[in-house]
Amino acid sequence: MTEAFRLTLEDNPDRIAVRTKEDEVRLTWAELGARADAMAGGLAKLGVERGDTVALMLSNRPEFAIADLAVMTLGATPFSIYQQFTPDQIAYVVGDAGAKVAIVETAFLETFGAARAQLPALETVIVVEGGGAGTGTTDWSDVEGSDPGFDPEPHWRAVEPDDLVTLIYTSGTTGPPKGVQITHRNVMAGARAAHAIIQFPDDARVISWLPAAHIAERMAHHYMPVVFGMTVTTCPNMREIVAYLPTVKPTWFFAVPRIFEKLKAGLEGHLSTQGDQTVGWLTAARAKVELEHAGEPVPEDVAARAAEGDANLFSGLRAMLGLDEAIAVNAGAAPTPRDVIVFFHAIGVPLGELWGMSETCGLGAVNPPAAIKIGTVGPACPGVELSLAEDGELLVRGDVVMKGYRNKPDMTAEAIDAEGWLHTGDIAKIDDDGYVAIVDRKKEIIINAAGKNMSPANIESTLKGAGPVIGQVCVIGDGRPFNTALIVLDADFAPALAARMGLEGKSLAELAEEEQMVAAVQEAVDKGNAELARVEQIKKFTIVRGDWLPGGDELTPTMKLKRRPIADKYGDEIEAMYIR
Repeated sequence: MTEAFRLTLEDNPDRIAVRTKEDEVRLTWAELGARADAMAGGLAKLGVERGDTVALMLSNRPEFAIADLAVMTLGATPFSIYQQFTPDQIAYVVGDAGAKVAIVETAFLETFGAARAQLPALETVIVVEGGGAGTGTTDWSDVEGSDPGFDPEPHWRAVEPDDLVTLIYTSGTTGPPKGVQITHRNVMAGARAAHAIIQFPDDARVISWLPAAHIAERMAHHYMPVVFGMTVTTCPNMREIVAYLPTVKPTWFFAVPRIFEKLKAGLEGHLSTQGDQTVGWLTAARAKVELEHAGEPVPEDVAARAAEGDANLFSGLRAMLGLDEAIAVNAGAAPTPRDVIVFFHAIGVPLGELWGMSETCGLGAVNPPAAIKIGTVGPACPGVELSLAEDGELLVRGDVVMKGYRNKPDMTAEAIDAEGWLHTGDIAKIDDDGYVAIVDRKKEIIINAAGKNMSPANIESTLKGAGPVIGQVCVIGDGRPFNTALIVLDADFAPALAARMGLEGKSLAELAEEEQMVAAVQEAVDKGNAELARVEQIKKFTIVRGDWLPGGDELTPTMKLKRRPIADKYGDEIEAMYIR
């Protein structure tokens, strides 16, 4: 990666490397390289050397790229901390990594400072906007450029393929986070695989908006731009990503399913008010998509109606969304409801699911943009081998597979067998064309009282796709006579729906008790149940008062369900559904 960075600086010195939305900050690759080298010199002066680790707690901003590349230039290992982490969680990952230096944004300084007492080995905390007198921190401005005679070349040339380029601390659904050790070899293999599938053009654009502690953000919006000379626009607030799309018009857009669910809900709400002709166009376009993916002929009248809709409406929608110049649009990290994918295909956005893990650099299987199979995560990426164990567990082998878990040799040996296969913990199916369908996490499969195996993730995805009023859902049913669900109202849609019901100004907690809102949720559950097998259907549900937020008791920072803590926290509500 250090050599790839230098080649990009040489090939594209005047291309914009990283910018903010309104160009308050706008750095060319030459300028980014100069600032990264100046920061590397300052860090070296503080004692950072090859093999060391440096903690980063920053939002999506240009300084992240400068800091990360500076540390990497020295042959050291930068790693990021989730912004929602508590002081104890921060202390755990920084201590596990063994960092002596941390670079922290002012907004997170209080939380990070509370962790510092537990970190005797941490020598220096650098603050981006300045820490102020008496805080025991060092200003960024006092580090960058503090060694004007620094020569970066001997440092970056000393880096080897199997040196660590970053640590990704898993968000911890089942205990303390594990530090996934990612090497330069891993990242370069991942970049080659992604490029082979997507074929990034020379002037590709992406938006940096996911947490930098997540492997998807690191790969898609940092490492691959470095390798291929892309332009990155930073979006510091995840909730503003939809507003960034039409401004940036990204070449490649990756998001978690919830983003696409919300986009679909908003667009459908808009289209439903546009008259019967619009509804007819969308119906025809959906039918065309379903027939094509079933390998069946599309009647001429359906094709003509869909084409009319594209010319008169959908092309404009794509431009309004900012996805009209995207050559690839992907969803991952959780199952995407089928109806959501069909909708985007109908309006001309080729949304494809992909699958990967922190342990595989976020890559494993990807739907090629021109050959998407709805209901699958695509075939194996180039250079990646996929196989199934006897129990259906997906196995992965290749240069994208991590070096191991930091300080956890036993867990590493358990995850990667003697033949180099990573045991993913996902149950999957592989069809005759090599396309992979993920069933669920091996440890999360529901086995009900009658011994029937079910995928909670599939049921949850179906319910969320059935109605925008449902924000989050957790299915319960393991060892039970029937399935129930804890449901969280969508924080954006539910208040808007409530206003139409004459319930303006009520909180999510209050709306959970309103009969009209309960009826709206029931309608969505009924619609979802109609798509499920009888044994999978939800017999009872409870609307949770309030919201579930990333990094809270119920969701990891990457919005995965913490099933065990949820079961403990809502034990009374769950038992009540099986008693009454």
